[in-house]
Amino acid sequence: MKSYLSLIPISAKVHKRQNRMTLLCIIFAVFLVTTVFSMADMGVRMEQTRLLNKHGSLALQDLSNNTLAQTLYLAAAVLFTLILIAGVLMISSSINSNVAQRTKFFGMMRCIGMSKQQVIRFVRLEVLNWCKTGVLVGVVLGIVTTWGLCIALHFIVGEEFSNIPLFGISIIGIISGIVVGVVTVLIAAMSPAKRAAKVSPVIAASGNSESTKNVYHAVNTRFFKIETVLGVHHAVSAKKNLILMTSSFALSIILFLSFSVLIDFVGYLMPQSSNASDVNISSSNGSNSIDSQLLNTIKGMEGVKRVFGRRSCFDVPAELSKDSMLSTTVDIISYDEFDLDCLTKDDMLKKGSDISKVYKDSNYVLATWDKNSHLDIGDKIQIGTEEFEIAGLLKYDLFSSDGTTNGKITLIVSKETFTRLTGISDYSLIMIQTTKDATDENVESIHKVVKNEYIFSDKRDQQTTATYMAFLFFVYGFLAIITLVTLLNIMNSISMSVSARIKQYGAMRAVGMSEHQVTKMIVAETFTYALSGCIVGSVVGLLISKLLYDSLITAHFSYAIWSLPVIPMLIILLFVVLAAIAAVYPLSKRIKNISVTETINEL
Repeated sequence: MKSYLSLIPISAKVHKRQNRMTLLCIIFAVFLVTTVFSMADMGVRMEQTRLLNKHGSLALQDLSNNTLAQTLYLAAAVLFTLILIAGVLMISSSINSNVAQRTKFFGMMRCIGMSKQQVIRFVRLEVLNWCKTGVLVGVVLGIVTTWGLCIALHFIVGEEFSNIPLFGISIIGIISGIVVGVVTVLIAAMSPAKRAAKVSPVIAASGNSESTKNVYHAVNTRFFKIETVLGVHHAVSAKKNLILMTSSFALSIILFLSFSVLIDFVGYLMPQSSNASDVNISSSNGSNSIDSQLLNTIKGMEGVKRVFGRRSCFDVPAELSKDSMLSTTVDIISYDEFDLDCLTKDDMLKKGSDISKVYKDSNYVLATWDKNSHLDIGDKIQIGTEEFEIAGLLKYDLFSSDGTTNGKITLIVSKETFTRLTGISDYSLIMIQTTKDATDENVESIHKVVKNEYIFSDKRDQQTTATYMAFLFFVYGFLAIITLVTLLNIMNSISMSVSARIKQYGAMRAVGMSEHQVTKMIVAETFTYALSGCIVGSVVGLLISKLLYDSLITAHFSYAIWSLPVIPMLIILLFVVLAAIAAVYPLSKRIKNISVTETINEL
């Protein structure tokens, strides 16, 4: 043997099974970063093509000032940071467990003259050796995934994605993936390498890397049985291992809650309304001058799925009883039953609203709202000789460009209430939803019926449903991948942590502890990690969720208000518990299938 470094490829082959999770973590980190930056680069190239087609030339300032380009790279940078943190924690946990199981090997190396610095160098180079495979596979998977996503966007979504490159190679994506792979591994290897170097040759050669501490009192069994107390003790006694295990559990929660904000962001960026129309017919001056019979005519035409209309009156004198009959003006908009149903379907109403009171002819109304609004549910509004009660509040102003009321009160009433109050039965706006198989000829037929009496607007090209679904697909896909890998890491970390104590469990079996008691001890240890991870992950995850929500959403949509993400939290906590259960089952089965003698002799 020329050098101790020649042992690195041999060690990699011998411990191939233990290195699988570490290799998977490297592939995962490189793959995600390569894909994220490659897709961002493809998006920028698509925008370049659009600007070239539009202006005939592309100035550097046009691209640098382009909102889409800035947003894409900003999103990529945020994801890059999250993935880097995730990769460091996961790889560090895996390497740490790997080193703990190989202390006898490092002890032998120290005994034959290997210095602490050589041990550190050995661990780092060994981990870098895994990068040769992990980085290559991750980059290739990232490139192939980018091609697949671009093809899906081009042919399935189409529209604004028609100019996206199909088989482009992103140098930025490849370099980012390689950098993440190498940097993540080097950072993750620091702590395990130092841990391996600090163990004395005598202790390491015995196969036990944990520093022995003097025990001055027995564990407290007043409230729990001995096996449960021992399991909890095993979890909390090794501080570094507790931190790593807690981080493994917390990481999945933090990442899930962080990425969940992106789903809300897409929803605000491209709001999807159930009452979104494909064709609009409006009066030229905003008056209620569209004959109500036109609605019935269009309803029976080919290619028409649904037709509904709205009536409006602006600056109607009103008095607010809440403010001592304060005189003001309000805008009144009529909604038919389908329009009102969509408000409930799209979750547009604040908690406590009762929209059922607004249907048909009634003295109940809905009102737009923002955080500066002084209106409350139950307030009374006097319009003419009639008094109306606010039965519900919308989460924001649907009729303003920025979602804020700007001090203006807009009331939504049923079409029956509007006609009774104003005497108007004609429409100011007719909205048409077409069928999926509607053709341009069908839309042109509607246009011919309208003629030139009213403003005809074909809004089919403005629909963002396909784009919205594509973004949701990507975000949920990343969430699924992140959740799967982090949960696999949890299972692997628990397995390695418990496997390192096989000799201890064997000794306990030898002195009379049953298989059931050993299993309960492992369960107690695992759920101690899970509980600490859930607490830390929930606290940190909610803080990051709030910060991301404020910076990504509230900063651009002032009416948006962060609320506790109950459903995402319940989902990820359920997965964490399932991961803990899944990790315990094979370990308990393994211990049951090993005899006492074999267990004691196991390394």
